Amino acid sequence: MPKIVLHKNQIQFEVFAGANLMQSLLDQQIPVASSCGGDGICGKCRIQIIAGQNQLPPPNETETFLAEINDLKKNERISCQTQVLNDIEVDTNYW
Repeated sequence: MPKIVLHKNQIQFEVFAGANLMQSLLDQQIPVASSCGGDGICGKCRIQIIAGQNQLPPPNETETFLAEINDLKKNERISCQTQVLNDIEVDTNYW
């Protein structure tokens, strides 16, 4: 099972392969910014991928669009559109 590690405090937990990143964080009571509730509209749920970026699937069409209009950096992903397939380490500016 893939592991998600929170960079600042090294909290870690396992998820099922293919789990949605945003929902996995919310299930652990970890706040994720969002005004659309994970519908892929607002782009506020951006998450920095500290490690494991190359282990994530490529962005889907919705994420690609949101990345362009929200000027995401190369190490950022839209968490509501990202599936966790392998271990990753993540961070945000609000944790």
